[in-house]
Order: sequence, then C-alpha cells, then structure tokens
Amino acid sequence: MNSDTELAPAVRSILEAARERSGGDAVIDVDARSLSDALADAEAEGRVPVIAEVKPTSPTAEGTRDDDPVELARAMVDGGAAAISVLTEPTHFGGSPDALTRIREAVDVPVLRKDFVLDEPGMDVVAADLLLVIVRFVDDLEALVAAARERGFQPLVEVHDRAELEAALAAGAEIIGVNNRDLARLEVDLETFESVAPHAPADVTLIAESGVSSPADVRRMRKAGADALLVGSAVMDHGAGDSDVTENTRRLTRAESAESTTEETT
Repeated sequence: MNSDTELAPAVRSILEAARERSGGDAVIDVDARSLSDALADAEAEGRVPVIAEVKPTSPTAEGTRDDDPVELARAMVDGGAAAISVLTEPTHFGGSPDALTRIREAVDVPVLRKDFVLDEPGMDVVAADLLLVIVRFVDDLEALVAAARERGFQPLVEVHDRAELEAALAAGAEIIGVNNRDLARLEVDLETFESVAPHAPADVTLIAESGVSSPADVRRMRKAGADALLVGSAVMDHGAGDSDVTENTRRLTRAESAESTTEETT
C-alpha cells in the first residue's frame, strides 16, 4: 500500500475513517447475481452497460441528494442501468450498509458495494453481489481477492495505472475498474483508461470509472475498450436536487444507439 502522504487530504481522511470503522460480527455468505450476465443482457438489448451509482454526496460533489436511495436505484434501473453501485461509506459519502440492503431487495440487477475495504473484517458488513477492492489501499491484494471470492462476492479490483493493473492481474482479478481520478490530486483524465486498457487481457472485464459525464464520454471509453462504465455524479447530478435520475441514466445507456440514429439522419 502506498504512503498516505501521496494521497489528497480528502482521501487520507476517508482512509482514517475506514480504519476506525469496525467490521461485521460474522463471515458473510453471498449468493451473488452475475455481473457478466447483466452486462451481456444490456449489450443484447442495445444498451451501453452502465453501473449507475447511488452516491448521496462526496468530497468532489457540488451538493447532496437526500432522495430515498431505493427510489434512486429504481430510477436508474428504469433508465437502463445494468447494475447498481451503492456507497456504504457514511462519513464522507453519506452512505450506509442499510441503504445497500434495501436497494438489493428492491432491484433485480447486481449491486456493488463501493467502500474503502482494507481487510477481511471490512468485508463482513453487508451482503452485495460485487465488492470494490482498491489496489492502492491494500497490503495483501491476492489474499483479499481470494477472501472476497470465498464469501461469494465478485471482486471489482480498482487500478489507476499500468503497475496497479499488473498487480491486479497477478492477484487473479477478473473484473478490473480503471479509475480515471488521480487520488493524489483528485483530478480526472479520461486518458488514464485509454492508456491502461490496451495492456489488459481480452478475457478481463474492464470498467471505466470516474469522469464519464456525457454520451460522448461514453462512446470514447467504449472505443478504448470499456466493457462497462461506472457512473455516479453524472447520474446523481448533485448540483440539481430535482434532476431526473432516470433520464440522466438513459442518456448514457443509449449513447451508442443515439449516435447511430444521428449518423443515419445526417
């Protein structure tokens, strides 16, 4: 794990809070919904595979959304989301394990627990179909990936550069997210995914994370090799509390079909 001094202050604060939180009382056993099946279903139906994120707020958001998390998740599924990501970090993102449980009971797509899981006890907090594991924050990545699978989770292993990609592959990761946000400066650059993706094996599911805010961004990431996109802020639109989450999701899941329609009419 890299030194905290290399991280943005907001990220260091998030990690400090994560270390102070306790894990669950018992080892979780999950009967997970398949992400690969969900992505394939989206492709077959002509939708861009989007993992839409229920994120009440964040250190980089312009505001907070106080909507019922379940209603937000349902709206995202109505907009064509192939899966739902739920922030369970309470201090900086306004999330909770309870919100994830309620969402998973209410929708029929896979649900990702997005949090800052640093060790095995941190996994045993709430059942989800996928679990985020961030390479930069983990000491023994291979052991944590294996522990996630033993519980039934599908581990989504997050990387930011080629060295982290190699570490993820060495640990046996099959679902890899490339975060376009630099956790040292909190800056976003879509070229990050474009530079990392060519080095991933074809049999790995690649997810572009952060910075996707428009249909053009969707098409750019898909052209670069993204099998799916994890999108939070563009769907939640924290700056507009009454923004239509269903429509925000739909404009991204239909980005490729919308391009085809435009080309046909020009």
